[in-house]
Amino acid sequence: MNKFSVSILVLLLFCNYLQAQSQSENVTQLNCEYLVNPLGVDSPNPRLSWKMKDARLGAKQLAYQLLVSTDSLAVVKGQGTIWDSDKILSNDMLVRYSGKELKPFTKYFWSVTIWNNNNEKSTSAIASFETGMMGIENWNGSWISDHSDQNEKAAPYFRKEFETEKKIKSARAYIVAAGLYELYLNGEKIGNHRLDPIYTRFDRRNLYVTYDVTDQLQSGRNAVGVLLGNGWYNHQSLGVWDFHNAPWRNRPAFCLDLRITYEDGSVETIVSERDWKTSKGGVVFNSIYTAEHYDARKEQRGWNTPGFDDSNWQGVKYRPAPSQNIVSQLLHPIRNVEAIISQEMTKINDTTYLYDLGRNIAGVSQIRVTGDEGTIIKLKHTERLSADGRADGSNIDVYYRGDKVTDPFQTDIFILSGQGEEQFMPKFNYKGFRYVEVTSSHPIDLKKDNLVAYFMHSDVPSAGTIEASNPLINKLWWATNNSYLSNLFGYPTDCPQREKNGWTGDAHFAIETALYNFDGITIYEKWLADHRDEQQPNGVLPDIIPTGGWGYGTDNGVDWTSTIVIIPWNIYLYYGDSKLLADCYDNIKRYVNYIDSRSPDGLTSWGRGDWVPVKSQSTKELMSSVYYYVDTKILADAAKLFGKEDDFNHYSALAQKIKQAINEKYLDKETGIYANGTQTEQSMPLMWDVVPADMRQLVADNLAKKVEENGFHLDVGVHGAKALLFALSENGHAEAAYKVAVQDKYPSWGWWIVNGATTLLENWDLEAERDISDNHMMFGAVGGWFYRGLGGIYPDESNPGFKNVILRPNFISTLENIKVTHQSPYGEIISAWQHEGKGIRYTVTLPANSSADLHIPSGYTFKNAINVLTGNKVDIDRNTNGFCKLKAGSYLIEFIK
Repeated sequence: MNKFSVSILVLLLFCNYLQAQSQSENVTQLNCEYLVNPLGVDSPNPRLSWKMKDARLGAKQLAYQLLVSTDSLAVVKGQGTIWDSDKILSNDMLVRYSGKELKPFTKYFWSVTIWNNNNEKSTSAIASFETGMMGIENWNGSWISDHSDQNEKAAPYFRKEFETEKKIKSARAYIVAAGLYELYLNGEKIGNHRLDPIYTRFDRRNLYVTYDVTDQLQSGRNAVGVLLGNGWYNHQSLGVWDFHNAPWRNRPAFCLDLRITYEDGSVETIVSERDWKTSKGGVVFNSIYTAEHYDARKEQRGWNTPGFDDSNWQGVKYRPAPSQNIVSQLLHPIRNVEAIISQEMTKINDTTYLYDLGRNIAGVSQIRVTGDEGTIIKLKHTERLSADGRADGSNIDVYYRGDKVTDPFQTDIFILSGQGEEQFMPKFNYKGFRYVEVTSSHPIDLKKDNLVAYFMHSDVPSAGTIEASNPLINKLWWATNNSYLSNLFGYPTDCPQREKNGWTGDAHFAIETALYNFDGITIYEKWLADHRDEQQPNGVLPDIIPTGGWGYGTDNGVDWTSTIVIIPWNIYLYYGDSKLLADCYDNIKRYVNYIDSRSPDGLTSWGRGDWVPVKSQSTKELMSSVYYYVDTKILADAAKLFGKEDDFNHYSALAQKIKQAINEKYLDKETGIYANGTQTEQSMPLMWDVVPADMRQLVADNLAKKVEENGFHLDVGVHGAKALLFALSENGHAEAAYKVAVQDKYPSWGWWIVNGATTLLENWDLEAERDISDNHMMFGAVGGWFYRGLGGIYPDESNPGFKNVILRPNFISTLENIKVTHQSPYGEIISAWQHEGKGIRYTVTLPANSSADLHIPSGYTFKNAINVLTGNKVDIDRNTNGFCKLKAGSYLIEFIK
């Protein structure tokens, strides 16, 4: 072959490469179990998903083909040695693996080819997933701990040295702990996760994490180290929630398999065994609830490196596994997501400095300091300042019952070694705070940059944005998201300081806010597994999950614990994925059956009521019965989805019975008033579709009148805050809903913002004396309302996962413009509108393979539509039912009054 021929061949290969690259860009975001190239997949049939990138009008997928192999080159060549789905005529973009049986500890490569409606073929880049243990029987390591009991304060350190003489191909570390851990290899911390493993009911389910540690191993001598923290497993700080009385409580322990695959194909596993050694070090106390104490003088430097002298270290002991249910922690981990430098630092005196972050967060602070040996540094974290400008934690330590001298609340203690500049950041704790007051036993010199705070939370991808001409909307949306993330630590919490509890109600009140703004399905699937772990045989759930035993009281009723029903249903609506709903189906059924057994007349007062109302008290039986109806109706719909005809008939009839009982007792059919006519009592039946169809408008008009009489201020607790805005905007009173949402006088969400809040508060009243956390999520439904009440983006129950989008924008007369975006399973949805003269310019983008029903707001008529990609006018299919049918693509639509 001559040089010219070689050049032509190279050029052809390069052109083919460019064409393949271009085609692969049309199929993007390949995920397995909603994660990118995950390690430690335990599911025998993992979910594979992708997105289609094509901006052309009406673009859609007509067919797909999935290839899976253990050899990436085979996939490149179009060979699925483990699974070749063949060409499937379907527009599905979420598919369960259905090939050969997956083996543990195996990396699988996969790609997807799609055909669009022009019969154009596109093949994705190659993605991967790697299986993990896939069963407790595949563990080789033993559960080990030190010889101390649960009352020992100092954290246990563990180490082992080993040799690798052959060339390493790959290495994986699998670790599970009762408590928390940090894993080290040759002195390097493995991974950037924080607070692993995530909190579960330890005696019923334990989570292990998989790490790729190939690059951390070295030829010859290696050292592996593990440092254990108490976490929720060994709770030593006393609080009213009885964490210290948890039935599983014990000294932390762990199990480790370090699996090394050599180039020659052989496998060696370094395991946790009795040949490990243990000692103590600098972490002299740690509490997930209060703080961490670190004495740098006691740190054994190099303890996790080869060659360290461990002759004074002790042997370890065996411990039984906390449970026989050890599964992969396959979710977005907790991380230090954002570093925050203080906006202001005040030197009070030579031993006292106050740092102000300028915003409230959840997380930790890291300090760099130089001082004399034995100097005691205390870092007190608070949300508020006292009148004299000092850090004040009195609003958040009210449920703490421990020793505030030896274990001060949210106050880290750092004792210096005196060896130059030293650094400290807690490993096994997080806090909720805006201010950090640093005090020292001897004078120290600090500058503004000596302290950095880290915003910690489950690192879930962003899924939505809001941009509005009214700055208050933007600030409120940002504050809502700050609160949501501050309360996401592998499960949704109420507050990051006072409790850190997985309050069920707080989570389902804000579920729309959560799912519009963040891709949090991995967190909710984990948390609903916690629900299944905690549920009693009769169906009852505690109102904090997980729990060490607290929460099975008399008020843990349907208005809170409906999470077992509402969250799986919303995951189905927003993702088009019924797995979680199917996993929880029997639990939902037991739950509804329990309520039915104690509510023969169709009404129940089992619940907590409208928590933290402004002033009006609403009827508990009405509110709880509405949730009883919601739960039963969702169960009936799920039964229909899963083809359970008998259940569908039974629970449909029960739902109708509950609705009828509510309306017979509480609805005045002449006046359209529920119970006493409070905002909560009027809005809840509207939002949850309890109101008879022929009375819906009258009830909504009464609600709007009630709100107007109150100066467009809300007068609700948590249930009303969830329902009020939706009830108004979805029943012809969007203008009233908007006025309430952007109200900036007390009581309102805006009142918090104009008074400097950067998160959502627990009480409408800034001067309240109880329920006064400054970072709570229970009033967070407003964040989801922006997407629906203004942008008008709704999932379609008949085509869930935004396969078909319901668009019901409300063109508010006093809002100049707004742009709302949401990353759906099919791609980005944009709904943006602005006033222009007497008309509206409405821009909407629908991702490929989706469609929408655009409902034209009352008072407006369609003028024309333009395809943004081409600039050409588009004929829109205008349905006689009052909506336009839109294909995928980007449109500029003009409406006139």
